Parts: sequence; C-alpha cells; structure tokens
Amino acid sequence: MRKIALALAILGTTLVSALYTAPAHAQATRTWVSGVGDDANPCSRTAPCKTFAGAIAKTAAGGEIDNLDAGGFGALTITKSITIDGGGGAVASVLVAGTNGINVAAGSTDVVVIKNIRFQGLLGNGSAPGNAGVTGLSVSSAAQVVCDTCAFIGFNTSGITVSPTGSVVAVQVRNSTFFNNPIGISVSGSSGGVGIVQVYDSSFAGTRSGGTQAQIGVSAGTNGAIAVSNSNFQDLSIGAQAASGSTLDIDSSIFTTTTTAISAASGTSVPVNVSNNSFYNAGTAFGGGGSYLSDGHNKIGSSTTGGATPAAMPQQ
Repeated sequence: MRKIALALAILGTTLVSALYTAPAHAQATRTWVSGVGDDANPCSRTAPCKTFAGAIAKTAAGGEIDNLDAGGFGALTITKSITIDGGGGAVASVLVAGTNGINVAAGSTDVVVIKNIRFQGLLGNGSAPGNAGVTGLSVSSAAQVVCDTCAFIGFNTSGITVSPTGSVVAVQVRNSTFFNNPIGISVSGSSGGVGIVQVYDSSFAGTRSGGTQAQIGVSAGTNGAIAVSNSNFQDLSIGAQAASGSTLDIDSSIFTTTTTAISAASGTSVPVNVSNNSFYNAGTAFGGGGSYLSDGHNKIGSSTTGGATPAAMPQQ
C-alpha cells in the first residue's frame, strides 16, 4: 500500500507540473533585441535576440519588440499587430541593399507602430545606386500604421511606399526625416485599395547635383491621399505633387530651394488645398496645371513665382 501511495503521489506531482508548465512555443507580449544578441535565444531581456525577424516570431500579436542597445537589426516582414520601438539604444537601424527595409502586409484590422528606427538604404552620394535598398517602409495591407520619429536615408525608390490593394490603409508619419530618396513618401491604391497618409512635423530634403534638384518630397498617386502639416521641404525638384485621382492637402509648411513647390496635375478632379504655407526661393509655388484652394494666408517670397492662382477657400 505504501508503494502504491508513493507512486500515486509522484504521478500527481508530475501531472500538476505539466499543467502549469507553459508550452515551449508560447509567445511573449514583450521581446528584446540587442546588437550582441542571438536569434536562438528566447528574446527575453536577459537573453535577447539579434534581429527583428528573429524576435517577431517569438512575440505575440499586439505585443512589442524593444532594443536594449545600439545595433543593426535587419529587414523584416510584419503580418500582425505589433509595436517596434528602437528607442532603447543609441541607434536602432535597418540597413538593406537591394530589398525593402520593413514590409507591412498585415490583416485588415491590424495596427502596426514603428518608432525610433533609422532606415538606411546605402545610396550615399548616389554614386552606386545598384547597391541601394529599394524602399525603407513598404505598406501593402493593415488597418493603421504609425511611423514615429524615424529617418529614411538613401533609398532607390522611396522612403515610404503605401500601395494597398482591396482595402483602405491609414498611415501616420510624425517627427520623421527623409533625405536623399527619389521620393520621400509615395502613396497610391489599386483594385479597390485606398492609401491615406497624414504627415506631421517632418522634414523632406534632397541632394543637388550641379545645382539641380531631382527628387520629390511627397507624391499622391491615383487612389492616394496625403495631408501634410508643420513640415519642411528643401532641395527638391517638387516638394509635393498630386496626380489625377488623388487628394493632397498642405498646411503650415515651408518650401525652400525647390523647382516647383507644389504640383497639381491637369485634370485633377479635387483641388489641392494649400493654406498658411511659406515659399522662399521655391521656384514656382503652385504648378502643374491643376486647381488649388487656399484660405489666402500663404506667404510667397520675392524669389518665388506664384504660378497658378488658388481659388478662395470657403470660410466658416
């Protein structure tokens, strides 16, 4: 009897342990990466992973990936709700050549937040474009994407590309820098997809070759909408442009050293809204042959040609 009782006690202890042991494949709500981490680790604070791709596989939907120190954490494809915050180290970088930095292909109800990340495309001074990254952040599907305090430098196509199909995707860009990209932010839609981008407190700067600007700050394509406020555009061929079938709103922003500050394509059905902007040495303020609406508070410096005359915006 004593042997049977002892065996039952041992069996009971084993079963209780099994019931309260988390499965090996369980995902954490917060994971960590480090420049000296290892993707074979569980991505805990004391045993961090090496890359964002290694960490996201061990992070639950709706969770967060943080970095412990400076490092390059690699390219990534996001297919679920997630927050990635690189604010823990001196530099949290995604450096890529010949590919995109981060692809967002999440579900129609997913929310993705990307903060404090430097996207480096390796374009440098433009002497070796074949080695450059394609796009820093490419968004094809999600409910909402937030990009906060990020830098996009030297990509071959654009800093951010938003091109949804079959859904509406809203992207917010705040306090971010775009430098030396053919297009800072490009947004369009197709097959029923609509891309909506809101930009706040950001900077778009190009590089000049022989005194000529050849880059674009923001570009709204068909089924794309961009609203910009409190932002700077400098050393660009076009600061902001709107194609036919798009929507563009620019408010309280500064344009300097551009060929054309804002360009609205001929035949654009919706006027470009422009209010409270300043244009200094900006070439033509309002170009492209399309129509504009303004509240009358734009400031055009002596070295800038006004171009098209915006119609009066209704006041309330």
